[in-house]
Amino acid sequence: MTSSLRRSLGLLVVGTGSLITPLDSSVNIAFPYIVEDFGQPMAMIQWVVICYVLTYASLMLVFGKLGDLFGHRRIFAIGLCVSIGGLLLVAVSPSFGGLLFFRFLQGLGSGLVTSVGPALIIALYPEEQRGRAVGAFTLIYALGSMLGPSLGGWLIEQFDWRAVFWFRAPIALFSLALLSTLPTPPKRLERPSFDIAGAVTLILAMSSFLLALNQLQRLEQQGVLPVLGFALVFAVSVAGFIHSEAQAEEPILNLGVFRNLDFAIINLTSCLVYLVTFSVMLLIPFLLPRLPGLSIPMAGLVLATGFVGASIAAPIGGRLIGPLRANWICFTGVAMTGLGILAIGRVARAEDLPWMLGALLVQGIGAGLFQVSYMFIVTGTLPPADRGVSGSLAMLTRTIGVVTSVTTLTLTFVWLRAQATADGLGEAESFQSAFQDTFTLAGGSLLVFLLATLFRPGIWLGRPNN
Repeated sequence: MTSSLRRSLGLLVVGTGSLITPLDSSVNIAFPYIVEDFGQPMAMIQWVVICYVLTYASLMLVFGKLGDLFGHRRIFAIGLCVSIGGLLLVAVSPSFGGLLFFRFLQGLGSGLVTSVGPALIIALYPEEQRGRAVGAFTLIYALGSMLGPSLGGWLIEQFDWRAVFWFRAPIALFSLALLSTLPTPPKRLERPSFDIAGAVTLILAMSSFLLALNQLQRLEQQGVLPVLGFALVFAVSVAGFIHSEAQAEEPILNLGVFRNLDFAIINLTSCLVYLVTFSVMLLIPFLLPRLPGLSIPMAGLVLATGFVGASIAAPIGGRLIGPLRANWICFTGVAMTGLGILAIGRVARAEDLPWMLGALLVQGIGAGLFQVSYMFIVTGTLPPADRGVSGSLAMLTRTIGVVTSVTTLTLTFVWLRAQATADGLGEAESFQSAFQDTFTLAGGSLLVFLLATLFRPGIWLGRPNN
């Protein structure tokens, strides 16, 4: 088998397996049907998200390290098996409680698969083509996120809400069946040493952080004590993790890399980029039904515009790395993302739809360029032996940004809408005012942050490719 054919087959195998995570965007369209089927109030749907996201987000770095120690292909295979079981069990769940538990299993599988997916794809390419490798992985994620909502709607129409889960099981099974075609990784000569204390404290830190964010939305009902409690657990766990990593023979994450301020800022930028870009999926679905003459399929296409932009930019960005410095592309991506989000804040009427499509396309292209160049920088900063950890770190900052976005932008939108109502605006006008102001704040904040980072111009302009 030629090297190009082996690489194409490897991309097919890892790509289809990795798709099961971004295709979870198909579940969003099923939320109303799930709560109706189980007789639950709409507010309970949050736990369908929390059980899944909390699991894979808190375990991703740990799974990435396990992949580095025991083999990325092995962890990927275990993840596919767990995902197949989780997806099928969710699809046949007889109760809402059972569904939540099986969503936890699905999150476990997604965490295993996603943590080592970037490392497996990078291994298919020569090191000098790592930019193309991360471009391929970014393209896979963009395509899955783009197809999820429309595919989910069609599946529910043809079958029922359970189809948005079971349809991914054959995809994972296909990847699992062909996984043996991937190159066999070299065996480690030394006996792996796994930092159990570091893993436990990291999982506690991530879980408490995400739960504290979730509780912020319930301050009026539950008060501040739950937030303070989770924040305390987070602080203690972070301290324990830092201490454990300093003592560990084989730390999960070498925290010394964050002493490099440039690297720390780039990771913070990733969190902010994903925080800002998730505003599209969070708020625009509530605007589109208010635009007269816009059908449901057309609304789905509008939402997909940003992912189309990311799908276009991902392979192009991967090829540009080399002729251009990765941090130049990274800077351009952040700037385009901020400008695109800022421009969405000008949408007020149905006549502004072409403007929105253009703004979404710019935002999507910017996000695609950023994702490729950011992952290239992260996987180049950490040693090649830590490719599982570096790929997991890149995916983790994405998840932190999205989860933070759900809380901060929702609270911002609700507060702005309440202020507009207090100023005497009607329901439609207060919604529109809050929508525009939220996007203006989100896009403007990202651009202000980007300008602030120029106090260290070497972050974006002076460093060579990794």
